[in-house]
Amino acid sequence: MIPREDVQVDPAIFRLFKRGSMTYFNSTLFFPSEVRRDVFRLYAFLRKADNFVDSVPQDAEGFYAFRREYERAAQGHDTSDVVIREFIALSRERGFDERWIEAFLDSMEADLYKRVYNTIDELLVYVYGSAEVVGLFMARILGLSEESFIYARFLGRAMQYINFIRDIQEDIELGRQYLPLEEMRGYGISSLEPTEAFEKRDRFTRFIRDQIRRYLIWQKFAEEGYSYIPYRYLIPIKTAADMYKMTARIIYSNPTIVYVRKVKPKKTQIVSRAYTNLVSAIRYMIPGGNLACG
Repeated sequence: MIPREDVQVDPAIFRLFKRGSMTYFNSTLFFPSEVRRDVFRLYAFLRKADNFVDSVPQDAEGFYAFRREYERAAQGHDTSDVVIREFIALSRERGFDERWIEAFLDSMEADLYKRVYNTIDELLVYVYGSAEVVGLFMARILGLSEESFIYARFLGRAMQYINFIRDIQEDIELGRQYLPLEEMRGYGISSLEPTEAFEKRDRFTRFIRDQIRRYLIWQKFAEEGYSYIPYRYLIPIKTAADMYKMTARIIYSNPTIVYVRKVKPKKTQIVSRAYTNLVSAIRYMIPGGNLACG
């Protein structure tokens, strides 16, 4: 049985989220209804900002107008933008740190002008705002303790890193390269253009597989935080993470596949995994309402 898409949100918010991410959208449907609504309000805001910088051509004017409108509304001014209005209400209800929101918008703005990241440290500044704070937003929505925050950040970081690998071809078309240039050169590769990747296939394969191993280290650490998450909330989170691990396995087996197609799970795979996780939650539930994960 596929859960109903019965989220009580403005249609504009619903459409933004549904069009933006197959994995996140379908995983989110397995949250309890009160949480689904908050996740939709969050992701609509994130997606709307991201759409401005990822459009072709980029809509810098639209992004800056959106950011100014958010900043005005956050100071108490009325706004006709339902996405901003609902996000601000959510932020106040759940106690988001304003610095997290600023970091997110800064990273989205960076996509307007920054094209290459040279080192992993440089990239992680971007990743904090583009992905780690999303984990922090989610931790607040779920009412998790601050002890869980570091794991929430690493889960966002890990997922974002697989996106960078999966979306190499798409990012080339947008004029961007996220994977660290200095590391790439250490493998004897000067660019991620498909011609060079296929000409130097062995080197490209080693480079990508090592990047996936980095992702797996971050993902494994993030999973230590699963014990902080009530099992009913963990089902959709673990489902999304499992789909990213599946994507990683496919790319690891054949790294040049990223130039052939976008590796993404099907809706049926997402739903099937969610039900598998639900069964596991019921089977391994421990006192206190948390799921013991091995």
